[in-house]
Amino acid sequence: MKKINLEIKALSPLAIGRQKPGGNISEAETFIPGSVIRGAVAGQILKEANQQIEEGDDFHKLFLSENPALFQNAYPGNLKIDDIDIIKNDVRVLPTTVLSSKRKSGFKSQEAEETGNNGVFDTLIDRFCAENHSQIYHPNCPIEKTMYGERVDNFSSFYAEHNDEYYSPSAKTRLLTRVGINRRRATSEERVLYSIEVLNESKERKKQPAIYTSAILVPDDLVDSLHTFIDNHQHNFRLGGSSSRGLGKVKITAKKQSDIKSNVDNQINQFNQKLRIRWNEWGNIFGNASELPSSRIYFTIDLQADAILTENWRRTTVISETMLHQVTGVNDSSLQLYTAYSSYDYRSGWNAAWGLMKDVELVTNRGSVYLFSTENKDLWLKAWEDLEVYGIGDRTSEGFGQVQICNEFHNVFQEEAL
Repeated sequence: MKKINLEIKALSPLAIGRQKPGGNISEAETFIPGSVIRGAVAGQILKEANQQIEEGDDFHKLFLSENPALFQNAYPGNLKIDDIDIIKNDVRVLPTTVLSSKRKSGFKSQEAEETGNNGVFDTLIDRFCAENHSQIYHPNCPIEKTMYGERVDNFSSFYAEHNDEYYSPSAKTRLLTRVGINRRRATSEERVLYSIEVLNESKERKKQPAIYTSAILVPDDLVDSLHTFIDNHQHNFRLGGSSSRGLGKVKITAKKQSDIKSNVDNQINQFNQKLRIRWNEWGNIFGNASELPSSRIYFTIDLQADAILTENWRRTTVISETMLHQVTGVNDSSLQLYTAYSSYDYRSGWNAAWGLMKDVELVTNRGSVYLFSTENKDLWLKAWEDLEVYGIGDRTSEGFGQVQICNEFHNVFQEEAL
């Protein structure tokens, strides 16, 4: 598999529907799902081929084979630093264990209007250490000191790094109100108004185009042809709904192809080093100097996209030991799940090929965190690398189930808030 990085420039508002609610307002996502990009590319290929495709051709290999191309979600890529717009391709999702000050939340590098933000830190390791030392863990803001400590809350965001500082890119939305049309008279219908929530095509008041970054993981024998196709049709794609009303116009630029490089071993080592140091600090404070078993290696699975998880034919929000064995093909009796931080939501969509609504899926929200340990690191190295490439759960080719092993933010403690 090779990676094609994509840069998606919004040229008009994008109606990327989150779900179809019962009211008269269509909600929008804050990113472009991989399924939307996948559908746009597939639709353009079919249009060029006049709907004539044959089994075994490149289209089937890309979209219908056992090893299809994986279309990852496109997250906001604009960073505004010192009044300069910078585009980042490595935008990730913060773990749900990350907290920030309730009153001045955000990265310190993104200064607030007055005195600046109070920073962002992770609680996974500290909470694990506290619970296993029979202590209560109650985090508070490391900057603002009051009698009971400034309150903190979950900080859900995308993030990107630039010059050793962290920023949280975001997408802005607005409502477009439309008048219903009487199909018989072709005139406006009385008392029929509806609103579409859309992603803005520009950032702030300077009218700089909103940029989203994504990637497609493609089998080696198809990467050149797909790259060329996207490059030749970069102005022809439409993303989201209401394209007949002028929405969804984008320019998709296929960046240079690259091999998929893994840094899993280094991520695992850094996480375990931080965990053991922190464990000893908790033990010294509370008079319990016992050490973690030296034979066990700890690791986390962090969802970088919503995941559709199934176990025993039922939807679930927890990645269990049994599920991980089945997904990776690794048989390891020493594998142990300690804790899961996850929540759920519902997702639907539109299947353009069939002209029908997709089934409503129960999904595990992006940012969910699962802490495991094992005594057999060598058994899992290849499995961890494959998880970061192929993801976990159903419909991974549509952007669901993207995974990162040992997100770097788990190593950021309260007193080191970024």
